[in-house]
Amino acid sequence: MAATALDKSVPENLPPSLDATSDQPPLFDGTIRLYTSYQCGFAQRVWITRNYKGLQDIIKLVPLNLQNRPTWYGEKVYSANKVPALEHNGKIIGESLDLAKYLDCNFEGPSLSPDDPAKKEFAEELFAYTDKFVGTLFASMKGDLIQETAPVFNYLENALQKFDDGPFLLGGQFCLVDIVYIPFVDRVQIYFSEVMNHDITTGRPKFAAWIQEMNKIEAYKQTKPDPVEVVEVFKKYLQQARK
Repeated sequence: MAATALDKSVPENLPPSLDATSDQPPLFDGTIRLYTSYQCGFAQRVWITRNYKGLQDIIKLVPLNLQNRPTWYGEKVYSANKVPALEHNGKIIGESLDLAKYLDCNFEGPSLSPDDPAKKEFAEELFAYTDKFVGTLFASMKGDLIQETAPVFNYLENALQKFDDGPFLLGGQFCLVDIVYIPFVDRVQIYFSEVMNHDITTGRPKFAAWIQEMNKIEAYKQTKPDPVEVVEVFKKYLQQARK
């Protein structure tokens, strides 16, 4: 079944980001809250999952301004002082990959996990690679961006060839593994295209088709950051990395 056939997400009015001057929302009052940031790729993973499962009316977004974050967040909500974090059933849960899986297992909506044993096994391999994938993207900022990121994009190109029943990482079914990679692929693609005049899909046809298919999914499209902001944030990361 095509991913778009399951995509029940609808546009929503996004709340403004809270900063150091903002009051803290009530804690553990029964409201399920997703503390997030509109600019954070890790938080975007959970936001996409929430949207795809149609949980906009069940899980309230609480976006934070990470450059001027409220002190109450780290002191009273989540001691790690980072996003994403979920307020649910009297506790705070963190870590983007864990949270995406948590939403898929504990809330209603279309499943984002495969049924096929071989695909389940490969999904775990893909999840395990995410740290290396993201770590390589950040580490490349100290050197040759194009050359040093090539191996991780080749990894995805090769992964996309494992199943031939569809364009996603697990073939025909859009799953969490697609969600955990796309925020970072999107950001690098934007920066490389806009600033370096480089197309990361060149020579990677499966990778190109995957990105094209992902861009049809409303739950993801609604979470995409402003390309201008992506470039500016990327430039700041580069400046810091190369000091």
